[in-house]
Amino acid sequence: MASDLFDDPRLTAMGLLVEVYEGVSARISEVHAAHGLSGNEFDVLIRLARSPGRQLRMADLAAQTALSTSGITRVIDRMERAGLVERAACPGDRRASLAVLTPSGEERLAADVPPLLDALDTWFTGRLSAEELDAFLTGLRKLREVVRPRATAGADAPDASPADPA
Repeated sequence: MASDLFDDPRLTAMGLLVEVYEGVSARISEVHAAHGLSGNEFDVLIRLARSPGRQLRMADLAAQTALSTSGITRVIDRMERAGLVERAACPGDRRASLAVLTPSGEERLAADVPPLLDALDTWFTGRLSAEELDAFLTGLRKLREVVRPRATAGADAPDASPADPA
């Protein structure tokens, strides 16, 4: 029967995922906006802050954020004008450039994260037990490997490390 087709739990899972994503995104967008950030800008800042040397190759940053190369260039241009990031030459590849988190970018991120964590506790992860959150994270990582295998590109690349300051 057709109704069985429409009641498939896979459709329900996808629908719930979209509903939760959109609902949580709307709540956290307000937090980011209060700190002068868009969701993409937050995504760039947090990925740089969690990367070795607080920097990533532009191509790896594009892969991690699922933005196109031109999309990440536009975001970095805007963030560079705001003093949140800067570009640097990649020591391991003269054709590539790095996006580097600036102290101003780190300060902006540090101001955004505490209220963001409060919002996430209220609207998302705080609704799950520690065991549920662990299982949820495990499941999301498993799915991400299939749909976005380059989502952690450059996160541990040795040639993305800062040059020796000596």
